[in-house]
This record gives sequence, C-alpha cells and structure tokens, in this order.
Amino acid sequence: MTTEVRPVTGGVNSIAHSPFWTMTPARGGALLLAFLALEWLSSIHEFMSVPITAWNPGLGVVFAFMLLSSPIYGLVLFVGVIVAELVVLRTDLQWPIIIALAAIVALVYGAAAMVTRRALRLDAGLYHVRDLFVLLASGIAAALVTAVLVALVLLLDERIALDNILVAATPLLVGDAIGIAVMTPLTLRLVMLLQGRAFLSGYSRHLTIEITLYGALACTALWIIFGSAGSGGLKYFYLLFVPVVLAAVRHGFDGACLALAVTQFALVGLMHRFGYDAQAFTEMQTLMLVLTGTGLVVGAVVSERKQTAELVQFAEERLREKEAEASRAARFSLVSGMASALAHEINQPMTAARALARSVQHLLESTTPDLPRAQTNIGNAIAQIDHAGGVVRRMRDFLRRGGPHVSTFDIRTMLDDTMALARPDATARGIDLLLSAGTGLPAAHGDRIQLQQVLLNLVRNATDAIASVSQTDGRVDIAAVSQPAHVEFSVRDNGPGIAPDIADRLFEPLTTSRQQGLGLGLSISQGIVESHGGRIWLHSRAPGATEFRFTLPLETLSQ
Repeated sequence: MTTEVRPVTGGVNSIAHSPFWTMTPARGGALLLAFLALEWLSSIHEFMSVPITAWNPGLGVVFAFMLLSSPIYGLVLFVGVIVAELVVLRTDLQWPIIIALAAIVALVYGAAAMVTRRALRLDAGLYHVRDLFVLLASGIAAALVTAVLVALVLLLDERIALDNILVAATPLLVGDAIGIAVMTPLTLRLVMLLQGRAFLSGYSRHLTIEITLYGALACTALWIIFGSAGSGGLKYFYLLFVPVVLAAVRHGFDGACLALAVTQFALVGLMHRFGYDAQAFTEMQTLMLVLTGTGLVVGAVVSERKQTAELVQFAEERLREKEAEASRAARFSLVSGMASALAHEINQPMTAARALARSVQHLLESTTPDLPRAQTNIGNAIAQIDHAGGVVRRMRDFLRRGGPHVSTFDIRTMLDDTMALARPDATARGIDLLLSAGTGLPAAHGDRIQLQQVLLNLVRNATDAIASVSQTDGRVDIAAVSQPAHVEFSVRDNGPGIAPDIADRLFEPLTTSRQQGLGLGLSISQGIVESHGGRIWLHSRAPGATEFRFTLPLETLSQ
C-alpha cells in the first residue's frame, strides 16, 4: 500500500471549481439522505427531546462539502436538522425552537466554512500540517459557538431547566467536534480519490497482512477495554493508540483517517451494544477525540515529510535533466566555436581526395594507363576520405549523445579523439597542441563523451586565452598519468594566466573573462568530474604556466 501525495497549487478553490461539487438538487438530496442515515445511526441517547450522544458524523460529512464547494451546502444542514428532529428524534419541541436550532447549526458552520476557505486559505487536500490545524481549530471553534447558542435557545422552552441544558451541552460539543475531526478529513481525502489525486493504492499481499495486523491489534484493544467492568475500561483506552499510530506512521494521513474512522465506528457500536450511558459515552468520546487529534497530526507529519521527499526527488531529477541539457548545449557551443576549423579539416581531405580521383581518371583515360600509380592514388584518396569521415564521426558522437552513457572505454583512444577534434581549431590559431600520455593507461568505466567534453572545455579555454593576446608561440599540453588510486589529467598552456579576481570562483556558473562567453563550461566540467567520483581544480594560474587538473578514481571507475 502506498500513499501518493501531490501538492494542490490552487488550494481549496482548485477542487471547488470542479462541476462535480456544485450544489444541485440531486446532490443536495443525496447528501441529505446520508446526513439523516448517520443521524439515525448515531442518535443513541436523548434527554428531553434533545440529542446528547457525543457523536455527530453527519455534521462532519456536510461540513466537508461546505469546505469543498461553498456554504450553500448549509441548506442541507438546515433541512437535515429539522427533519432529524421530527423523524429521527420525534421531538416535542416547539416549531420556532426547532427552526432556531437548525438555523444556528447551519449559519455557524456555514460561517466557519467561509472563514476557513477564504480568510485562512485552507487547502482541502490537507497535504500540510498547517491545513489540518486550521480545519480542527475552525471545527472546534464552531462546535463551541454552536453549543453555547443551542443552550441559550433551549432555555426558551419552559420545560427545560438550566441544569438540564448543561447536561446536554457537553456531549453536544464533544459530538460535533469529534464528528468533524473524524469524518471531515476522511471525506476530503475520499474526494481526492474521486478527483484522481490518489488515496491508498497498491493492493498487495503485504497490504492484506498489514490490515489483518491492524485489525487484530484494534480488536485486542477493544476486547480489553470492554472486557473491564463498567467504566473501568477507560484506563485501558490508550491501547487503541497502537494500531492508529502504526497506520499513521506506515501510510501517512490517509492511513490515519481510515484507521480512526474504523476505530470510531467500532467503538460507538460496542458502547451502544454494552449499553453505556450518556456520561460514560461522553467520557469515552473525549478520549477518542484526543486519539483522533494525535493520529491525524502524526499522519499529517508523515505525509508532509513524504511529500517533501518526493518533491526533493522530483527537483533532483529535473536538475539532472537540466544539467544534461546544459551539458549538451555546451557541447554544441564548443563545436560551433571550432566550426570553421573543423569544416576546413573536413574540406581539406575531401579536396585532396577529389584531386586524387581526378588524377586516377586521367591515368585510366590515357593510351598507356599507369595502373600502379592509379592504384596508389586510389589508396591515398580512400585514406583522405577516411580521415574526413573520422572527423565527422567524432563530431557526430560528441554532439548526438543525450543522457549519460556509462561504459568501459580506452583512455588513450578518448585522448586521441579529443586531439582530433581540438587540433584543427588550435592549428588555425597558430597554437601547438601536444599530447603526453603513456601506453599503460588503464581502461576506464564512465561516460566517454562527458569526459571528452571536460578536456575539450579546458583546451578551448586555453586556446581562447592565448588567442586573446595574439601570442605567436602558443602551446597547449595535454597529459594523462596513471596513479595507484586514480588517473590524473592535466591541461597546461603558456598563455597570459588567470586574473586573481576570478581565480577563486572559476567553477561558479556565469563566471568568465571572455565577452562572448557564458561562463558555464567549467561549472559543467566540475559537475561531470564530480559525478564520476573525481575532482577538478586550478593547479596554477601563473602567466606562461596556467594549468588545470582533474582526477578519476580507479576504484569508482571499475565498479
């Protein structure tokens, strides 16, 4: 079983604007029937035609719809209270008092819903602990105001004394509060299911085992509680915290809502079955209210942390995608900067191949064909075409790669390909490009194109620095040395060096000394090297001896 938590950016209004929740006669009638059914099930105790059972689930359901859509659902509450008094309780209260009671309940909870929606900006998905506290605070405050106003209205009936009112007020307050605490969050989360925003999903054998375990724990706790004589079972009520808190910790807010609803209905049914009086019922429900608050808070905290972890994971995935896009864009930028030299590198062998082919054509057309010479020219033409094809292949491989591709590759071959791509541009600028690498370099395991990009970035930066001062004896040395624990690469140039004011922040994004540069090359290079388990640094910034180095751990590469 998994709980998927997704942020609702539009708050409560993103759900309320759905046509599904707009008040219509059919939906209002269905909700009214549900309210009356719950009132019939929960009307266990009565005192002088006043319901005093500390359990009001119908109110919690209707209040959820008032939060989802608008206080217009208060009409259902108004009609429901009147019909419940007449049909369920068969009250003998006078009509003005009945209407006044219904109006108080509808208006108070309608006002509470409006304030909660508009002023307190409740997110009806209850994805955050803050929204849970807002819901519980507004619900309990409305229950308190309702209890006081109902008590004052009942005093208008001459048959009901003040002490009788006080007897009914406490369970009325507790019943409304726990009805909202248990049923309103459950209803709102069920709405998330209907809206396709996930609830408890992922049926599996493990889920069945967990449900069985929770049920066994709850049944054991209830058996101990109700197995004790009288109200003595209250001292064992804390045992119900075990299954509820376990469900909340395992499955977050949704698990807490389900566990609390099942526990509450089972508890009410058993209290009715064992004939608990109104006072004992209220005491038990007060404890249940504490359990409900605890379970909901634990579930909300767990869900919020899961949501935060999912958002962090999503952000990391997006960051990796953007880094890959930036890396690929940087590769295009590198090649575009060397485009003229690379085009010349391709055009030169193709021109030579064309001339050799012409020569072969003339040799074959002569009266005495020189076949050995023609064969030699054909071989040279093929070699020139292969050279041009190699340049194209290297460019294609370098540019085409999208996401990371880890494989085992030969370091020397990677260095040769880098030289083949970088040399035309360096030669066009009059800069010597030299490679110093032994034959005993080990095979590496990583992304060959990404590491090649790091070297090209460093070489390109070196050639740009030398060209910027029109240096005539420019030189860039690339070296690779195998150490016991890593392979160390270096790119050294005899250019003008690096200014002290940017040396300490070279690897920060947007740091560059070139007017046309974006300042992303070294930052991307650092990310690539570090993702391979190595590090990159400026070894020397001195004029005539500027040097960058980076390492690749052999134990990381060999995994």
